[in-house]
Amino acid sequence: MLKNVTFSVENEVLDSAREAARRQNSTLNELVRGWIADYARGSKRSHIEDLFDSLGHLSAGGQKFTREEMNERR
Repeated sequence: MLKNVTFSVENEVLDSAREAARRQNSTLNELVRGWIADYARGSKRSHIEDLFDSLGHLSAGGQKFTREEMNERR
């Protein structure tokens, strides 16, 4: 059973959020519902983890780097 909830947000923020949802082929309602479900489950997933997942198809060309090489200043 779905229950309606009312939130207050500035018009500019709401417009931007709706546009961002549209770019994701979603609705703001679906995204907020998903966020609330994640929050209720105690999800610790961060935006950075979502970013890394979205970049998972990229690679360094198979090259492995040592710790020293990654921290080397050039």
